[in-house]
Amino acid sequence: MVRGLVNHEPVPVALGALTVLSGLIDAVSFLALGRVFTANMTGNLVFLGFAAAGEPGFDVAAAVTALVAFVAGAAGAAWLASSIAAPHPAFLGALAVEAALTAVAAAGAFAGARYLAAAALALAMGVRNGTVNRLAVPDMTTTVVTRTLAALVGDLADRSAGRGATTRRLVSVAGLVAGAVAGAFLVRHLGAGWVLVVICGAQVLVAAGHHAHVVLRRRAG
Repeated sequence: MVRGLVNHEPVPVALGALTVLSGLIDAVSFLALGRVFTANMTGNLVFLGFAAAGEPGFDVAAAVTALVAFVAGAAGAAWLASSIAAPHPAFLGALAVEAALTAVAAAGAFAGARYLAAAALALAMGVRNGTVNRLAVPDMTTTVVTRTLAALVGDLADRSAGRGATTRRLVSVAGLVAGAVAGAFLVRHLGAGWVLVVICGAQVLVAAGHHAHVVLRRRAG
């Protein structure tokens, strides 16, 4: 049912904004919460592999905490989608949950509870990824761009894709990088707690903007 949202113009716009926020979130978690990823689980799995081989310097507890929270969030997204019949409220509900959990993470960061902050962020990213996967907007997963980058290189090499696909891929790759750069800068100058406050505010704006756009389109249609 959530797939019905794909045809609405606000969805790719919201996903583009969320991609930028993913870069910010992983910058906070990796740089300030113990070298752990909360949006990109591939990194945590690789870290656990390194640690299993005896390499020092990896926080196994943090990586496992993030993975477990992420899985729980993805399961919660499935429950949310099945509990809310209408597609727009389901997506909006996921955005609201993400913002609320980011607020919890900010409180944890201010209190020095880095495991709580990492768990709340990973839980939020699990909810988001579970929801975005159901949307199935091509090239806009909001957290992982490996395949998108490969497809973009293919576009530039043989110009086989349409302009819309290439634009989505550029937005995804550039957005994640831009978010990471901004996140690293802000963590250095503001600290993790305040950066998470900024991210939470941005998530609320994305949700509000998406909702307003959908409402206006409905009234116009």
